Amino acid sequence: MKQKTRKRMLYILLIYVLAGAVLFLYQRKFLYFPTTKISHDYEKQQLNHDNVTLEVIVLNQGQKEAIIYFGGNAESVVYSAKKFLAAFPRQTVYLLNYRGYGGSSGQPSEKGFFADALFLFDKVLEKQSTISVIGHSLGSGVATYLASKRTVKKMALISPFDSITSIAQNNFMIFPMFLMLLDKYDSISRVKDIKAETIVLIAENDEVIPRIHSQRLIDEFPAEQLTVKIIADSRHNDISEKVEYYQYLKDYFNN
Repeated sequence: MKQKTRKRMLYILLIYVLAGAVLFLYQRKFLYFPTTKISHDYEKQQLNHDNVTLEVIVLNQGQKEAIIYFGGNAESVVYSAKKFLAAFPRQTVYLLNYRGYGGSSGQPSEKGFFADALFLFDKVLEKQSTISVIGHSLGSGVATYLASKRTVKKMALISPFDSITSIAQNNFMIFPMFLMLLDKYDSISRVKDIKAETIVLIAENDEVIPRIHSQRLIDEFPAEQLTVKIIADSRHNDISEKVEYYQYLKDYFNN
């Protein structure tokens, strides 16, 4: 009987180790879903940085103020171009195709995304002295990092989270995700270094990022620095289809 119990425990341990190994080795496959290059007629710039060519869509070139947009982990940012063009006629808008996404070369990683965000910001600063940022989902992690390292006028976070580590730990409770993750996107630890006025838009029925993870991030901001809007009857992937989404952003950045 003891021998059977030992064997059973060994099988369980083996399954646990194998599952953990798969999770560790393929973690970036679970986090990043690079998009293909999509043809469009919008102006674009190619920037070379860190042996990577970044493709950036540029809207309303020549305005005094700028907005940089960081999309989600499976987002083709070109699909936001038409509505951003209409919402922000007074700003030049830069839509970054992350490395590995939408025609940009390289492989996705937190370190790479952060380096590219700083590089793009500094390039934009050569043309516009006032820069705001928008980060959607995974892009909220990039936006908060950038805002903690550079002077950003205003920031909008859509469906943000406290950290990828926290979300992953909730999804894979039996594994020590804080040790296993290569890309942590620890936004909550960066709030103390963010001075930008900030608005947070939350999908009422977000099924990807549970409300608690957004709320933890919100709670770290000083109340006077933050505005929070909940968009009714919206989910993680359709929040930008709601009329209120662009109206909130338009009002916020144009005032």
